[in-house]
Amino acid sequence: MAMAEATQKSSESCDVTRPQFGSRHLKSENDVFKHNAWDNVQWTPDQEEQALAVVKRQYSEKLSEEAGIKIISDASGKWNSFYEKHDAKFFKDRHWLFTEFPELFRGSKHNSSVTSAGEGVNIKDGCRGQNGQTKFLEIGCGAGNTVFPVLRTNDDPDFFMYACDYSSSAINIVKSNPDYDPKRCHAFVHDISSDTPYPMPDGSVDIIIMIFVLSALPREKMAGAVRRLAALLKPGGLFLFRDYGRYDMAQLRFKSDRCIEENFYCRGDGTLVYFFTSEEIRSIFVGAGLVEEQNIVDRRLQVNRAKQIRMYRVWNQAKFRKPDLAT
Repeated sequence: MAMAEATQKSSESCDVTRPQFGSRHLKSENDVFKHNAWDNVQWTPDQEEQALAVVKRQYSEKLSEEAGIKIISDASGKWNSFYEKHDAKFFKDRHWLFTEFPELFRGSKHNSSVTSAGEGVNIKDGCRGQNGQTKFLEIGCGAGNTVFPVLRTNDDPDFFMYACDYSSSAINIVKSNPDYDPKRCHAFVHDISSDTPYPMPDGSVDIIIMIFVLSALPREKMAGAVRRLAALLKPGGLFLFRDYGRYDMAQLRFKSDRCIEENFYCRGDGTLVYFFTSEEIRSIFVGAGLVEEQNIVDRRLQVNRAKQIRMYRVWNQAKFRKPDLAT
C-alpha cells in the first residue's frame, strides 16, 4: 500500500544528504526561497483558521453514505492498477529513512553507528532471537523502495526482512528485482485490515516499518491492524511510523466530492487517504499495548524557487516500542 506516497514522490526527497527533520529553520521571510525546504514551520492563526474552514467545507459537502461505501469497497483493486501502470523505474528509493530512523542500521555488522544531524547514534543489536537472527517487517512495501536500501545497508548474514503489500502487482515487482534474495527476504501479499495470519509467529520481529500505509485504511480498521502487527514484535521491539498529518497540502487541495468522512478522502485514482493528528496516532498505538518514544508533527515548508511557490506539508512521525518483559 505504498502507492499513496509514491503518487506524491516529489513531496519527500530521497537525497541521502538531506538534513534530519528539525535542523533547518526559517528565521527571516527574506530567506524563504534560498532553500527547497524548511523545518518546524510555525503556522499563523490565519493559516490554521483557513485550513479548518476548508476541511469543514469539504465535510459539509461530503459524498453520500452509499457512494462512500462503494468507493471503499472498490478501493482495494486500485493498488494493482497503479503498479501495473508504472514500472519499477517510476519509484525512488527512500534513502531519507536512514536519517529519520537510524534504527534501520541495526542488522549490519559494519554499521554499528551512523551519523544523523551531526551526532553519532549508537545502534544496539536489540532483541535477537535464540538463533541470533534480526528480523524486520515492512508493511506496504510497494515496489521495494525501502526493502532494497535496507537490505543493502544491513549486510549481516543473520539479518532477514519480511515485506508485504496488499497489491500482488507490487509484490511481483519486488520479486522481479535482481537484488531480491529469498534467503534474505520474503515478500508476500497481505491485507493488514483482515484477520488473515501473517507468515511469521507472534513475538518474532525486531522492527516493523509502516510508511504512508495506515492512512489508506478506513478509520474503523486501523486499531485492529496495528494491534495484530504489535503482536508480531518481540519484547522490546520497535514500530516505526510515518504518515500524513492534519491540514497537509494534499488534504486542503481535495475537492468537496472527494470527502468520504471527516479527514478521510478518495483520490482521483480511487485510493483512500486519511489525515492524522498526533493524538489519534497515540491512541491507536498505545491502545495496542505499545509505549510511545517519539510522536512529532513534521511541519515542513517546501518551496518552488523557480515559480516562487510555497507548499506547506504536514506529516506525522512516530516510534512506539513493545514493553520488554525483562525490565
